[in-house]
Amino acid sequence: LSIPDFGPEGIMYTIMIVDDEGEVREGIKNNINWAEYNFELVGDCENGFDAMEMVDKLQPDIVLTDICMPFVDGLELTKYITDKYPQTRVIILTGYDEFEYAQNAVKYKAYDYILKPITANELRKILTKLSQELDAEKEKLEDFNRLKLLLNESLPILKERFLNRILSGNQTDNKIHEKFEQFNIKLVGNAFIAIEIDLDDNSSFDDTQPEVEDELLHFAVYNICETIISDSGNGIAFQNSNEKTVVILAGEDTLSLHDRAVKTAEEIKQTVEKHLKVTVTVGIGMCCSSIVDIHHSYKYAESAVDYRFLLGKNRVISINDIEGKKSEKPAFNKEWRRKLVVAIKTGTISEIDSITTKLVENLKESYESIEKSYYQIQNIVIHIIGALNELGFSELEVFGKEGGLLTEVYTIKTLEEIEDWLKNLCKKASGYLTGKRDDNSLIQAKKAEEYIRSNYRDPNISLNSICKHLLMSTSYFSSVFKNHTGQTFIEYLTRVRIEKAMELLKISDMKVYEISEEIGYNDPHYFSLIFKKISGNTPSEFRERYEENGHVS
Repeated sequence: LSIPDFGPEGIMYTIMIVDDEGEVREGIKNNINWAEYNFELVGDCENGFDAMEMVDKLQPDIVLTDICMPFVDGLELTKYITDKYPQTRVIILTGYDEFEYAQNAVKYKAYDYILKPITANELRKILTKLSQELDAEKEKLEDFNRLKLLLNESLPILKERFLNRILSGNQTDNKIHEKFEQFNIKLVGNAFIAIEIDLDDNSSFDDTQPEVEDELLHFAVYNICETIISDSGNGIAFQNSNEKTVVILAGEDTLSLHDRAVKTAEEIKQTVEKHLKVTVTVGIGMCCSSIVDIHHSYKYAESAVDYRFLLGKNRVISINDIEGKKSEKPAFNKEWRRKLVVAIKTGTISEIDSITTKLVENLKESYESIEKSYYQIQNIVIHIIGALNELGFSELEVFGKEGGLLTEVYTIKTLEEIEDWLKNLCKKASGYLTGKRDDNSLIQAKKAEEYIRSNYRDPNISLNSICKHLLMSTSYFSSVFKNHTGQTFIEYLTRVRIEKAMELLKISDMKVYEISEEIGYNDPHYFSLIFKKISGNTPSEFRERYEENGHVS
């Protein structure tokens, strides 16, 4: 007998009757409208032995069985069913004199037992209850399966979130390994190291390459890293909340792991440059002995990337190479002062905070006296004022006071307060310089717009030619121009040219190739492609629609 599938909207449950009295079986079978209660009667047996075979074959939802039968009684059948098919519910039919005996069915996990003679109404009530319970269970199972499917679909996102939580340092060892198993992450060894890969500013890297959205580039970098790490094994790559790619590697010892990290970082850097035509800076943290401490390694990797400003782009920077010998240096030296001054000039707030913190940390570790500490801070202030004077700005102009900063240091009583004070001082100086640069940048950007509108007809106008005219580097100009106009040089030039082309198409009888030459395109076909991309029409279609309607929709 087959069990029909009525689908989720018409679920039909199956039931079997087992009783050695034929009249009882027939009475039950013929006095119930089974479909009305969402049941299908799939079979009946006269003894427990035959019932076992039928249960094996049909695996019904419900078995309604007598307790006293030849060969195999109802209790044995109940035990057999509950052991082998725990999802099947068993209801035992018993006479009054068998009631105590029937109570033993409880230990065999029978669903219920009913005293004979059973009436049709009693059975209908039981069937109604069973149908409702089975519906509820099926709905629960479907909900569970839906949740399981959603979970599987969300696993990549959940995995990335978990890995980012590890970087914050708020996960226990047990929790981490539990999640590793859940997400099938395999990081095996006694040493761990974090690497951060960050895109450089590639605005001047290759002017011939089309511009690509940063989000897509970040993902492409991650994709390359993930492939490299998957091939080498015992590591994992993912993106952090800032879309930078993070790699965690594991190994047996710190020496070989650090060497592997450097080789992996070099491979990532070279592969990105080869395939994406952009550059990245790769920072390598310090090794740690437990995955719980990987956040320390990651912080060092972030710091390593921050040194890009000092060392240049397209590099692999290991924090060991930068800070490994820090303890051998004096508390302050000219290099530290130079770093801070450069950060102020360039407006790099993160560098100001980082360097100032390290300066104060070094001062703490040096155990200098209070007098010497004051002297060291004053020395830094003198260098900041000197740098501002070199740029043509006075202490009074920038800070609103003159000569008071050096004595103000003595009013600060703790190194923590000195750190905050020095950071605020540097940020104020940096903000002032940034404001002056912004004013100058605005002037330069307006000059650039004027130059483009005056020279757009020149087919040789380029990023290099306008930068030569303005005496600016291409990378700095690109940043200034886009901040001001919201467009790149090429986007702005193209817009000016196409706007002029639209005017000529409306008011002149010039041919398309003549207009192309007029606005600086030597290739009419290329001009037509650009025009259609921007306007949605070819030049000819544009002119026709304008002549027909007086406008172009």
